[in-house]
Amino acid sequence: MNALTLARLTPDRITSLRPDALDAATLAGAREIVDAVRREGADALRRYAVRFGERSESDPLLLDREAMTAALDRLDAPTRAVLERTASRIRAFALAQRASINDLDIPVPGGRAGHTIEPMSSAGCYAPGGRYPLPSSVLMTAITARAAGVGRVVVCSPNASDAMLAAAALADADAFLVAGGAHAIGALAYGFDGFDPCDIVVGPGNRWVTAAKQLVSADIAIDMLAGPSELIVIADDAADPVVVAADLLAQAEHDPDASAGLITTDETLARKVERELARQLETLPTRDTAEASLREHGFICVVDSLDAAAATSDRFAPEHLQLCVREPDALARRIRHTGAVFLGERTAEVFGDYGVGPNHTLPTGGLARRTGGLSVLHFLRVRTWIRMDASDERRDDGVATDAASLARLEGLEAHARAAEARLRVAPAR
Repeated sequence: MNALTLARLTPDRITSLRPDALDAATLAGAREIVDAVRREGADALRRYAVRFGERSESDPLLLDREAMTAALDRLDAPTRAVLERTASRIRAFALAQRASINDLDIPVPGGRAGHTIEPMSSAGCYAPGGRYPLPSSVLMTAITARAAGVGRVVVCSPNASDAMLAAAALADADAFLVAGGAHAIGALAYGFDGFDPCDIVVGPGNRWVTAAKQLVSADIAIDMLAGPSELIVIADDAADPVVVAADLLAQAEHDPDASAGLITTDETLARKVERELARQLETLPTRDTAEASLREHGFICVVDSLDAAAATSDRFAPEHLQLCVREPDALARRIRHTGAVFLGERTAEVFGDYGVGPNHTLPTGGLARRTGGLSVLHFLRVRTWIRMDASDERRDDGVATDAASLARLEGLEAHARAAEARLRVAPAR
């Protein structure tokens, strides 16, 4: 058995093997598809769904709650139970998130001001269904939308298997749109006869989904432009090479473009991990995908300290960051940029994938520097309000006078007069 030799990167080259989330050809092709769905509605959606083998000419594109519930009832008891337990954990976390976000009401000169937190009206929740159908993504997206208070939740996937439909039923989805890729995103964004457009589209997908989300983002909200999945493991000399290799392979089997890397302070550990990768690959059913991913996008970076490891990881800003070190909490405090952090060797990244609670829809491609993972926040809007209870003159607050002065400074006389008109209004009773 030979060791699988991964690319050795220096900290300044840590992003050099990262694949692009989008390319010009995909973006141009997605634009053609999205524009067709926007113009032609269901006719174009059907045409693409048939072309890509998602539906026949006669299969319904939209499935209702009854169809989802029937699929749930068809599941064997163990499968149903694991979906129900996972749904319960995701829902509990999302509801706790929502409960932590509060309305605001404070005094201001002359009255009060604040904000209310309002959910969006409609959400489209995309779940991949190609190489690996992901009922976990159905649960992660749709349950989070419903916990935020979204009134209409639509699940969308090219895969309408019983597991996917059952997950949508457990997430309390209103409908299931059977379509994938750019045409599905176009349909969610612009609607068609009998299907209203959504206010936001969320969820992971392939490069066609990502390209389409970028194209529709001028008209609706999206969660993020997610590219191929990523994991960095930071490990010290106490880490178990068997565990580290298992985690890297779990990431690599997602997709040939997935990125899995090790940052370590110990060269000996690096060599042991490479040997373990080769050993574990021998019996892995998804070996072809995992090995292709590791050879193209896998890497090892050996650094001289955990401070250097933290800085190197921040340069990459990974989707997932696993800390297999003696003091993971202390190291986590030095990390600024990651979608999700997994603290300690017992905390497998796959626990996050499969529903401990926090969402597994996370930023990739360095987006963790400026955005976080999917949460109830994506489905909420902050709406501010002001109530002036007394005239500016009586309270001697100067609000109306200041507003008028600033308006004239900007050359907007009507604004100034509107502010001064309030000086003549009697206090509210």
